[in-house]
Amino acid sequence: MLQLINDLPPHVAGIHAFADVTKTDYENALIPLLDELLKKNKKINFILVLETDIKDFEPGAWCGNVKIGLKYFFKWKKVAVVTDQKGVHGFSDLFRYIIPGKYKTFPLDEIDKALRWVAEK
Repeated sequence: MLQLINDLPPHVAGIHAFADVTKTDYENALIPLLDELLKKNKKINFILVLETDIKDFEPGAWCGNVKIGLKYFFKWKKVAVVTDQKGVHGFSDLFRYIIPGKYKTFPLDEIDKALRWVAEK
């Protein structure tokens, strides 16, 4: 399941992932969120808090992550991925070599640090 993170600065969007995540969840939550953010900002600052095992993602949901990354290819400014899953850290770090923008991963106990970093202009 994906839930929007509220109370973020107006130039930052965020999603909290927990339990099972489907491709439909991803498309219905993330794409409208990013489109709305881009109406007000030229670039995307985004935080993903991942508190579910990657095995809880439908195969199409995690692939949707890549598809969304490419859809907004030149729009990414900063992406913070907050998780304790080591495999996700490596996968997310790959983005820094593929898609423009800054990417950082943070452990769950550093969510405040991640929020500060992604909110910096």
